[in-house]
Amino acid sequence: MTGFLKNGFSPADLKALSIEELGLLSEEIRRLIISVVTRNGGHLASSLGAVELIVALHRVFDCPTDRIVFDVGHQSYAHKILTGRFSEFGTLRREGGLSGFPRREESPADAFNAGHSSTSISAALGMAVARDLEGKKHKVVAVIGDGALTGGMAMEALNHVGGLQKDLLVILNDNKWSIGPNVGALSQYLSLKLTTPGHLSIRETVKSTIRKVLPKRGTKVIRRLQKAEETLKSMLASPGNFLAAWGFKYLGPIEGHDVGKLVEALEHVKLLDRPVFLHVLTVKGKGHGPAEIDPSGFHGLGTGKVPRRKEPPATAATLSELEDTSTPRPPRAETAGEPKTKMPLSHTDAFGALMVREGEKNPKLAAITAAMSRGTGLSEFFRRFPERSFDAGIAEPHAVTMAAAMASRGFRPVVAIYSTFLQRAFDQLYHDVALQKLPVLFAVDRAGLVGEDGPTHHGALDLSYLRLLPGFAVMAPRDDRELRAMFESVLALENPGPAAIRYPRGPAFDFDDASPRTPIVSGKGELLREGDDLAIVAAGPPATLAAEAADILLKDGIRASVINVRFLKPLDEELILRESQKSGRVLTIEDNVLLGGLKGAVSELLLEKGRGPFKLLSLGLPDAPVPHATQARQRARAGLETGEIAKKCRELTGFAVRARRDEPDNPEAGENGGNHTKAGAANPGSIPGPSVEKGAPRGIFET
Repeated sequence: MTGFLKNGFSPADLKALSIEELGLLSEEIRRLIISVVTRNGGHLASSLGAVELIVALHRVFDCPTDRIVFDVGHQSYAHKILTGRFSEFGTLRREGGLSGFPRREESPADAFNAGHSSTSISAALGMAVARDLEGKKHKVVAVIGDGALTGGMAMEALNHVGGLQKDLLVILNDNKWSIGPNVGALSQYLSLKLTTPGHLSIRETVKSTIRKVLPKRGTKVIRRLQKAEETLKSMLASPGNFLAAWGFKYLGPIEGHDVGKLVEALEHVKLLDRPVFLHVLTVKGKGHGPAEIDPSGFHGLGTGKVPRRKEPPATAATLSELEDTSTPRPPRAETAGEPKTKMPLSHTDAFGALMVREGEKNPKLAAITAAMSRGTGLSEFFRRFPERSFDAGIAEPHAVTMAAAMASRGFRPVVAIYSTFLQRAFDQLYHDVALQKLPVLFAVDRAGLVGEDGPTHHGALDLSYLRLLPGFAVMAPRDDRELRAMFESVLALENPGPAAIRYPRGPAFDFDDASPRTPIVSGKGELLREGDDLAIVAAGPPATLAAEAADILLKDGIRASVINVRFLKPLDEELILRESQKSGRVLTIEDNVLLGGLKGAVSELLLEKGRGPFKLLSLGLPDAPVPHATQARQRARAGLETGEIAKKCRELTGFAVRARRDEPDNPEAGENGGNHTKAGAANPGSIPGPSVEKGAPRGIFET
């Protein structure tokens, strides 16, 4: 790419450019972002909307001496390009390449790691306090979006900043609020002109003169003049009135795509040594037609997945080179009498379809999410049942407590939140839901490894922290049909108590669709394979991988039983103890950290109730951040693939190949060998799957 950008380009080069050239640089950065993100995936609309703002920030401030703290980090791509990472930008979100979020380990220009929202003002205040304690003079800037500003943590931080009166600049990157252009222009004019060096000097001269001429009444006159000035400004910019009460100097709103105006505003702000709130108006997706029209759809793009829209001429050449590489879903086996329908492509889609179907039947069913109605699959439910649909904004704790209150009044709220964000509401999960035993169902999306979004977005902890909550039912379906059965079973119960169903990002294939399924009964697992050389206990999609590994091991003469636990809580103790005690060898598999999840549950069970000794090995996520890469690569590194599972089983049994135990070959056993049964199959000598108990809730898999 030709133009201003080149290897080694830095903020020092940017400072030598004219205002006109800064505008041209902004367009060059925008084209680069579009090219890379539409190929690698990432947060397109947010980054496009913040290009001019970031260019102006680096023109006025001296990064990394001055600290620029980005909230969430969705909008920081231009910052990465301008701070010595232009040559690496093509590796964005790829394994071993640049992260999609700010990371201190990546560059000293990244002042603070991000990924979750509403943290920037708190972090910036901490840096400002440290600066003052060290007697230094650099500036600290927090860049926060209008969505993140709704987070309670952001409000708490604003309150604290105002109380401490630290020299701190908060920039609101506002791409949603509606402010008329005329009002905004006049307010902008007053905000800027009343803070120019000339005006500040004149103001001090006027104050001094009044005090000399009116020594007794001068102070009162000055206060009245100041009040009149603030009243005029608050009439034209109501946010100023609100923020003034918190001790901030409010400036704006400023046109966020005019580099000249942004530079002028920031130069004035740099002279102030108090808390300042700069309001900047931007367009999310700026410069990319489809993203401007549908900023939500272009908020985050998956790798190689470009929404199909007619592209503007400026980017058509770039986008025409891209292909949709998403894997098509294999056709599902049809059962007699079942209509052929297009099946959902992901667990999220499956959940969304279930919500709509149940919403039609149950007027008490309500949906709650935290600024993620589209990401959690609830868009259609929100459209069909707006009176029962609630987006709490980026306020996960509030969303959980709101759901608890609704449940206490007889409603059946379903709270859909990504696993990584539900962590933010742990206290509310315990205090407001669990202690009151309220029937709130949590749809925990993006459980396990999520791919290129990396460590801040992995759902690596939910099995561990949900297991701690008293009275919670914690479920992990292995495919979309099991998700459906669990969902229906919970909603069918009259007094279910709190429950959580956690499911991963990505395709929800029916791996084993043709085999019989056992019904979903609370606290009952499913025996997928029967054997007596070792027991494999798995939760969620890894259970299918375990069954595939067991089939491979049969060729070595190793017979493994495979348990799909389905419920982490309550755990099917009887089934796990029965299979584990056959050999004393147990392998647990989960897409959660090993501390406190399935490994913890099984270990506790064997220690407390088992007749050992036992030898236990475990596969799961490490006690360390998992770097960004594709989901397949992340699973491979964690050992969550069929070959590694088979290897662990051989290690656990102490041999690689063993002859079948005094049995002749059975030609009728099929390709997987002899003594193993599919789930629920009736076979002499096998351990049957759980049966339907009398009075148990419905939830049998439909055919």
